[in-house]
Amino acid sequence: MLRFTLKRLAIAALVALTVSLVSFGLTYLSGDPAVSLAGEGATQADIDVIRKRFGFDQSIPVQYMNWAGRVLTGDFGDSYYFGAPVSQLLAERFPQTAKLGIFAIVFAIVVSIPLGILAAVHQNRTVDRFALALGTIGQATPSFWLALMLVWLFSVKLRWLPVSGSQTLVHFILPSIVLGYYAVPSMLRLCRAGMIEALQSDYVRTARAKGLLPSSVLFGHAIRNSILPVISVAAVEFGFLLGGSVVIESVFGIKGIGLLAWESIARNDFPTIQAIVLVYAMLYVWLTFLADMANAWLDPRIRMS
Repeated sequence: MLRFTLKRLAIAALVALTVSLVSFGLTYLSGDPAVSLAGEGATQADIDVIRKRFGFDQSIPVQYMNWAGRVLTGDFGDSYYFGAPVSQLLAERFPQTAKLGIFAIVFAIVVSIPLGILAAVHQNRTVDRFALALGTIGQATPSFWLALMLVWLFSVKLRWLPVSGSQTLVHFILPSIVLGYYAVPSMLRLCRAGMIEALQSDYVRTARAKGLLPSSVLFGHAIRNSILPVISVAAVEFGFLLGGSVVIESVFGIKGIGLLAWESIARNDFPTIQAIVLVYAMLYVWLTFLADMANAWLDPRIRMS
C-alpha cells in the first residue's frame, strides 16, 4: 500500500508542476501583459512603467520562480480589477462554490446509483429504458438551457423557488439540480454496467445456489463489488462540477468562484485567472488521488497490480 501511495503522490506532484506552468503561461496567452494592462492609447512610457511595476521586465523563468514561490505561501498577488488580494477573493467566494458542488454531486449520486441498480436488475425493461433515456437526455441538454427552463417553471410560473441568489439553502435547489444533472449520465451508465457484470458473475451465482435471499445477494454481494468504479467517477465528476459552475453561477447569480472567473476573464485580471485555474486543477488532482486511495483500500487487487 505504501508503494502504491508513493507512486500516486509522485504522479500528482508531476501533474501539479505541469498545471503550475500552464497557469503561469496564461499571463502571456494574449500577448504582452503590460500592453494589455495599459490599454488602448497608452504610451510606451506608460507600458514601461507597468512592465517594471509588475515585474514583466524580468526573464520569464525568473518571473515563474518568483510567482511559484509566492503561491507556495498562499500569496497569489493582488487583483488588477478588484484591487484586493486574490487569496482574499478566493476565500470569500469558495464557500458558495463548494456548497453548490457538494449539493450537485449528492443529487447526482442519489439519482444515478439507485437508477443504475434498478436498470441492471430489470435489464431491457421499462425501468432500464427510462434510465438510459434519462442519461441520453442529460448528455444532450445544454446546462444553460435547462437552467432557464427550470427558472421559468419553478420560479416564474409556480413561484416555488427563488430565481437567483445564495442567501439560504433553498436558493441552491435549482442550481444544484442543473449542475448535478450533468454528472448523472456517466455515473448511471457505469453503475448499471457494473451491476450487470456483477449479477452475471460466479460469486453471485454461488450465493444464489446457497439459497440466500435475493435482497442479500443484491446488497451483500453485487452492489458492494459494482460500486467501486462509481467512487472514482464521483470524485472526478465533483472536480468537473466545481470547474463547470461558471455558467450556473452566472445564471443564478451565485457569487462563487465560477462567477469570479467570468468577471476576471472579461476584464483581463490575470492574477485572479491564474489563481482560479491553479486552485481548480490542484483540487481536481487531490480528489483523483483520494479516489485512487479509496479504491485501493476497498479492492486489494488494485494496489497489488
